[in-house]
Amino acid sequence: MTVPLLLAAIALPSASGLAAVALRRRPAAGQGLACLLVCAGAACGLAAAGAALQGGEIAAPRLSLRLDGLGAVFLAPISLLAAAGSVYGLGYHRQAALGARAIRLQLYYGLAVGGMALLVAASNAIVFLVGWEVMALANFLLVLTDDERGEVQRAAFLYLASTHVGTLALFALFALLGQAAGSFDFAAWQGLSAAGALGARGFVLALLGFGMKAGLVPVHFWLPPAHAAAPSHVSALMSGVVVKTGVYGLLRVTGLLDGVPASWGIALLALGGISAVLGVAFALAQHDLKRLLAYHTVENVGIITLGAGLALLGRARGEPALVLLGFSGAALHVVNHALFKGLLFLGAGAVQHATGTRELDHLGGLARPMRGTALLFVVGAAAIAGLPPLNGFVSEWLVTLGFLRGLGRPAGDVLAFLALGAPVLAFVGGLAAACFAKVVGVAFLGNPRTGPAREAHEAPPSMLAPMAVLAAACAAIGLAPSLAIAPLGGAAAAWARLDPGALAEAAAEASSGAARVSLVAAGLLAAVALAVLLRRRLLAAAPRAPATETWGCGFSAPSARIQYTGSSFAALLVARFSWAIFPRGPTPHLAGPFPGPAELRTEVPDTVLDLGLLPAARAYGWLATRARLLYLRRIQFQMLLVLVTLVAFLAWGFVW
Repeated sequence: MTVPLLLAAIALPSASGLAAVALRRRPAAGQGLACLLVCAGAACGLAAAGAALQGGEIAAPRLSLRLDGLGAVFLAPISLLAAAGSVYGLGYHRQAALGARAIRLQLYYGLAVGGMALLVAASNAIVFLVGWEVMALANFLLVLTDDERGEVQRAAFLYLASTHVGTLALFALFALLGQAAGSFDFAAWQGLSAAGALGARGFVLALLGFGMKAGLVPVHFWLPPAHAAAPSHVSALMSGVVVKTGVYGLLRVTGLLDGVPASWGIALLALGGISAVLGVAFALAQHDLKRLLAYHTVENVGIITLGAGLALLGRARGEPALVLLGFSGAALHVVNHALFKGLLFLGAGAVQHATGTRELDHLGGLARPMRGTALLFVVGAAAIAGLPPLNGFVSEWLVTLGFLRGLGRPAGDVLAFLALGAPVLAFVGGLAAACFAKVVGVAFLGNPRTGPAREAHEAPPSMLAPMAVLAAACAAIGLAPSLAIAPLGGAAAAWARLDPGALAEAAAEASSGAARVSLVAAGLLAAVALAVLLRRRLLAAAPRAPATETWGCGFSAPSARIQYTGSSFAALLVARFSWAIFPRGPTPHLAGPFPGPAELRTEVPDTVLDLGLLPAARAYGWLATRARLLYLRRIQFQMLLVLVTLVAFLAWGFVW
């Protein structure tokens, strides 16, 4: 019975867009049927993932499909977020209003979901690459939805070029492993040695191919433009689960090999730490709401990579507790990030839907007309900052416990340096809290800064309902972490090929610790809420004082002109990263006892893309143009090029 569930999880979303095409003259019915098919496929996917996590592996050998615990960890958020985004689109991207554009989006949205479900269930490299390419091309077309805008076209083609660079690396990786094993079946790769040239080449290719998709620094540069350009429920899907397929691929390949060296774990720890710190630093500097959330994806992929690095280091050193804490922390953060980042992107879409902008400096005061959106966005903000009792805390707690395993190690042991990871995670969490304090304060509190912000309205129920479901899931995992951690122990044991009993003690310890902290935090929140309600009731019963003007900083009434902007709020924190972030914009000059109006507004280029790759591409274009002119005009230069090419090929053939 479980094999049909898996097949339905792939087929139903893939075919959902055909309903919108067939019923294009009845747009509401067509979009509703497409949404129903995506939700039905999601329900089948969640059921199949649940069965696999309980130890019931689902296999269809003739179709080269096999869903184990690792695949199930990824299939569950893919299914849930796909359904939430599809329902959200009923109010956000209505087919009745947008016509053919909405039909195309639904067609490609279903194909992207079906491609992801196929690749996490594939047991063969060829089938994996089919799912990978379907997902990649469908997401390119989704980013290109508003194709009349120049910045959308640039973002889409940058994504397409980047993803295919990664795909070429995967072709090389799978060819290398397939040649070594004599088969492209993943089962045949199990047991291949990670030592020597095969392992080194494979790991570098896996880092490039899967790291490009995951958005690890420095190959993250495609991610912020693509997430900002896509419709918000597409951005939620891309950030929540599409980038995680890179993490899945990295875990899948490394889990198949034997004798994993400790250097692999150390490399992932270094890349994860750099991505987490720089991702949140770049997010602090943004004032476009969706670009800000996109850089937080880089940060959270870094946290997931830290957990994966811990797990690999634990395998290399024979430390089951490190394997459990690292793998479970990474896998749970995959699920958690899908939930709270999906919630935040849907919240950003609701803000853009109500105001027509996603610029923080054009918002303000939205908590009054958009109370539901504001409340749900705050839940997502607290979760992404790792605050208890929400889900982001639980997965970061597991990774932190893994780092603390380094305490008490001998001075010469490489594991002693793991303790340095705990303050890095705390630092990243503090910066994330500061960033979302900026977002909530600038966008939802204070007074409206522009006319559209003053005229904002609440999102329709079809947009609020998926956000509420994701927020409830964030709270459920935070309050009952054992429900999520227990199944992950079995998946970790299968991935590392360990006895599940060896991980039981560490799993119980981590689960009970997270539960205690979450329950204490929930109790404190309940006490604060009770105190606030009691205070309001007492004040309501007390006689009211006469209304008088409030004096504050020389102003009789607050004004949007004296509020922080998105740039000014984080300016001091961003300045601490002047070695990696280079804001652009004029510095306001205030002179005299009565200075005129001034405003601080900065633009922050991406260091890798805008300051590295694009200037290099322009320089290459200039050189190529000059070389082409020289080549066309001089026969001697043509002969020289032919000679150099022949010598290079002969030398390469001799060395090889």
